[in-house]
Amino acid sequence: MRVVVDTNVFVSAALKEGSLPGTAAHLAAASHLLLKSTVTEQELFVTLVRPRLASLIPPQFQEWLREVLAAAELVAITERIAACRDPKDDKFLELAVSGKAEVIISGDGDLLDLNPFRSIPIVTPAAFVGNTTR
Repeated sequence: MRVVVDTNVFVSAALKEGSLPGTAAHLAAASHLLLKSTVTEQELFVTLVRPRLASLIPPQFQEWLREVLAAAELVAITERIAACRDPKDDKFLELAVSGKAEVIISGDGDLLDLNPFRSIPIVTPAAFVGNTTR
């Protein structure tokens, strides 16, 4: 399955690996093809090095994330989208559409309110874990 994981899911996973976002991120990385764009990857790394977060993130998570993103498929964005209440979240819709994603995993209410977007489900980490482990 082709999967887009929102930055907030990875950040939550970094802060608490045993959380539902942590479980969803690990499950998505282990069992599915993660999609990334230059913009989404950059946002993630910029977010994780912020002073208030960097000291809270275990080194082993940072290494795992580097490996996961190295294995993720880099997608060229072929369509600009302006559909989300928060324009900063449009990059995940663009990635999903351009990369032919089958699901977007997010904890962001602005994205979740669009579910589904062009027939691509937008689900919470809990829903992804529940649907994947059945």
